[in-house]
Amino acid sequence: MGYANSDHGDAAPLAVKILIAGGFGVGKTTLVGAVSEVAPLRTEEYLTHAGVGVDDLDGVDGKSTTTVALDFGRITISRELVLYLFGTPGQERFWFMWNDLVNGAMGAVVLVDTRRLDVSFASIDFFESRGIPFVVGVNCFHGVRDRTQEEIRRALDLDPQVPLMLCDARDRAAGRDVLLALIDHLMAVRTSGTPHSAT
Repeated sequence: MGYANSDHGDAAPLAVKILIAGGFGVGKTTLVGAVSEVAPLRTEEYLTHAGVGVDDLDGVDGKSTTTVALDFGRITISRELVLYLFGTPGQERFWFMWNDLVNGAMGAVVLVDTRRLDVSFASIDFFESRGIPFVVGVNCFHGVRDRTQEEIRRALDLDPQVPLMLCDARDRAAGRDVLLALIDHLMAVRTSGTPHSAT
């Protein structure tokens, strides 16, 4: 990864667009808010009766808001690298936005919840089908780790080359570690010259 030169001849950091994706209620907004060094832009709205029967609240009964467009944040990894984070909406009725959000993205973090692994299948399929490198972050709500990494990998039918990490989306350091794992993965893919292949 290189530099972009500014008009003043100074080396400007490389800007990289990253998507934070996953199913409804897995912690995408929380992760962007935890790691962003600027006040994150959020497009959350309260859940209403109009969503009853449309939005699956199973396992997230206490959730009162949802992202309806995107979350946006920024984190400086080093003087040479700045990540711009775009959190995707998780509800199926907003998935059409993903096709626009993915434009220009170099990679993604797919957050999963072990209590509801099925809500993450569509996210994984989305990036696999487009050959976009991604890592999986297992959001361990309240520190609960009820499955091993290998069990989760098998349940998600992940390609062996896809990194998988346990994390806490509320914790800045844990979120940064997941993003660094994605950067390492992007560099490995670029070095090998082999695009991420669908399983």
